[in-house]
Amino acid sequence: MPLRQVTVLGECVADAFTDGTRGPDGELGLRVHPGGGPANTAVALARLGTPTRFLGRLSGDVFGRLFRAHLAESGVDLSGCVPAAEPSTLAVADLDGDGQAVYSFHAEGTADWQWSTPELAAEPAGRPACVHTGSLALVRHPGGTAIEEFLARASAEATVSIDPNVRPLLVDPAVYRERLDRWCALADLLRLSEDDLARLLPGTAPEAACDRWHAAGARLVVITLGARGALASLDGHRITVPAAPVPVLADTVGAGDAFTAGLLHHLGTLDRLGGRLDALTPDDLAAACRFAARTAALTCASPGANPPWAHQL
Repeated sequence: MPLRQVTVLGECVADAFTDGTRGPDGELGLRVHPGGGPANTAVALARLGTPTRFLGRLSGDVFGRLFRAHLAESGVDLSGCVPAAEPSTLAVADLDGDGQAVYSFHAEGTADWQWSTPELAAEPAGRPACVHTGSLALVRHPGGTAIEEFLARASAEATVSIDPNVRPLLVDPAVYRERLDRWCALADLLRLSEDDLARLLPGTAPEAACDRWHAAGARLVVITLGARGALASLDGHRITVPAAPVPVLADTVGAGDAFTAGLLHHLGTLDRLGGRLDALTPDDLAAACRFAARTAALTCASPGANPPWAHQL
């Protein structure tokens, strides 16, 4: 059976990295990689072999052209993207000794947050098996409301997946907390990191957080735990999987997005997408999480969000 389409909706961000060294005239060099959580997820899905449609507002500036080339070269369908007059979003990343990125954002008035209801109403949904979104496009004004309306329409036939991807430098975590129960009511799958959990529910154990979000409506909650692997909870049935034993050779940028893509791809190969996850079994979920962990681990071997292709797994 051919894999069904996954639609990914959200932002592209230019991730600029510096090694901290200065040139002879005092200049600071930057390496710019195409990034942004939803765009990273779309690239990873397409590289794994899932037919992937990306809905983004892409600027015509130098970064927007970089995004288009990167997505298209990975096999992502860009026919639903909106040409945007606003500039692209830029994030400058400083890497710590463990390859973790600390960002500063240049995001005011940029293209990614300006979604309108008419723009998304014009999208021919094509009955995708799944719609995935999250991160800043879902939470920032004014486009977040239009995205929520789109998810409500899509949920009639598609599995809905959300990754909050909390960015406290741009949006107060309280804003995410205020909206999260509403997102759980829309979502079948909620995927977040342990850092997200600490910002959303400080001091709450992962298992207790899963129960809270189940009660709000999400059937499947997956919390990635870095080097400790991941916890998945399907209607309260817990599964833990270890992280794949691959060293971080470059950085961890995009690893969580790659995990989400690996999870959705494997669920698609099992024909479990396209509804409320009613046919999903614990064994299915465990296999999908193991595949997702391998996908995330291989992403850490390359600089920036550069997920693996199917043949590399």
